[in-house]
Amino acid sequence: MTVAPPTALAPAAPAPAPAHAPASAAAARSSVRDLLRRAGVSLDSVTAADVLLVTSELVTNAIRHGGGLAAFHIEITDDALLLSVADTNPDPPLPRTGTPDRPGGYGWPLVQRLADRVDVRSHGGGKTISAELRLA
Repeated sequence: MTVAPPTALAPAAPAPAPAHAPASAAAARSSVRDLLRRAGVSLDSVTAADVLLVTSELVTNAIRHGGGLAAFHIEITDDALLLSVADTNPDPPLPRTGTPDRPGGYGWPLVQRLADRVDVRSHGGGKTISAELRLA
């Protein structure tokens, strides 16, 4: 699914978190949790669970399939969380079906289903996947 980039939306308080590349999906989730908490989003909500799951999937896929996590950026606009994950592989994610020998294949379809918008952009150094999830 390709849509207009979330960066086209006007940012609002709280201020965006700095761009960085966390060492793991757990570290990325921790950054997202902190941002959600500062924005007043209940960490017990389904919305927070969806945001954290999308974060885990995108970061894990960048590490496992994308040649490593190159950049990570999160920010909250008026009513949405915008998440961008960059890796060093320019190829777009492809859905796959798990097998008994190689389980998995659920992450990318989950991201597409849970996010309100997803944008995949290839560039010279790899690709950036941006996702927007409504908080309201």
